[in-house]
Amino acid sequence: MIQMTIPTKIFEEPKADFRLLTLFSVFVGMLVGMNLLGGKIITIFGVAGSVAVFIVPLTFAITDISTELYGKAFTRKLTLAGMLTLVILMIYSAIFVVLDPNVRFGANEAYRTIFGSSLRIIIASIVAFGLAQLQDILIFERIRRMTAGKYLWLRTNLSTFASELVDTTVFMFIAFYLITPKFDALFVVKMIIPYLLLKITFAVLITPIVYAGVRMLRKSL
Repeated sequence: MIQMTIPTKIFEEPKADFRLLTLFSVFVGMLVGMNLLGGKIITIFGVAGSVAVFIVPLTFAITDISTELYGKAFTRKLTLAGMLTLVILMIYSAIFVVLDPNVRFGANEAYRTIFGSSLRIIIASIVAFGLAQLQDILIFERIRRMTAGKYLWLRTNLSTFASELVDTTVFMFIAFYLITPKFDALFVVKMIIPYLLLKITFAVLITPIVYAGVRMLRKSL
C-alpha cells in the first residue's frame, strides 16, 4: 500500500510582519483615497487645491521607506500593484455609475456626481502617479548610492520634490490642457506652480514619518 506524505509546510501560517503589511495596506488605501476623496477643492494658504494634497506626499514617503529597506525592484512591484488597483477601481466606478438604481436608493444623482469623475481625470491621475512614483524610486536609489547610504532626509526630499513636479505637471496637462480655450499651456503652468509648492511643503513636513517608518520596519528585518 502506497502512503502519501503531505508536506507540513502547507499547513503553516505564512510568515509576514504585521508592520510591513500595515505599511503596504496604508499605501494602497492612500491611492484609493486620493482618487475617491480628491474631488473636493479647498483653499490652503491662499492656494486652491484638492484635498488629495494631504495624501499624495504620504504615498511618496511610503515608497521611500520601501526603497530604503527592500530595494528599488521590490518598490517598483509595489507601485505597479498600486496602479493595477487604481485601474480596477476605475473600471468598477465606470460600471457602477451607469447602473440603474433600485427605487429605494434616492441618492443616485449625488452618487453619480461624487463617483462619476470624467475618464480624463482618472487617466491623468493613474498616469501621473505611475510616472512620478517610478521616478521617485530611481532618484532615491541613485542619491543613496552617491551618499553611501547617508543623509536619508536628503534623498527622501530631493526625490520627492522631483517626483512631485512630474506628478503635478503630468496630471494638470492631461486633465485640463485645452478643455476650454482658456486652459492653454501658460494657464496650466500657472495652476501647477502654487499647487506644486504646496505639495512640496507638506512633503518636507512629513520627513519625520520616513525616519520613523524606516526605524520601525528595520527592526523586523
